[in-house]
Amino acid sequence: MASTTAKAKAKATPLSDQEVQQKYVGMQNELQSLASKIGELESEAEEHTVVMATLEEALAEDPDRKCFRLIGGVLAERTVKEVFPALKTTRDGILKVVSNLGGQYKAKEEEFDSFKREYGIRPVSK
Repeated sequence: MASTTAKAKAKATPLSDQEVQQKYVGMQNELQSLASKIGELESEAEEHTVVMATLEEALAEDPDRKCFRLIGGVLAERTVKEVFPALKTTRDGILKVVSNLGGQYKAKEEEFDSFKREYGIRPVSK
């Protein structure tokens, strides 16, 4: 498999300066987009955690207490014992997605670093 990759690189035509610059900017934008999405989802997971902490108290005192949950833009009346497990599942799903995106970010970052090394790209200090 390594020889196949080496042959593919040997056959690839060298990129012009403009193509290198376009690819560099594109990769930078991808990394920035992934970082932004990770931050957004981490914030959402933290919000879920705060709400869960509040609901844990209500769950211990009165599990049949009314609470409201926003589902697809509609405010639905439920009980704490119904909402808490769904909230936990949602938060766990968000954390799993954040973990996957973190892995993708690391892979893209390594790809970006190897691209910079391959073309000798160094940041310009001001």
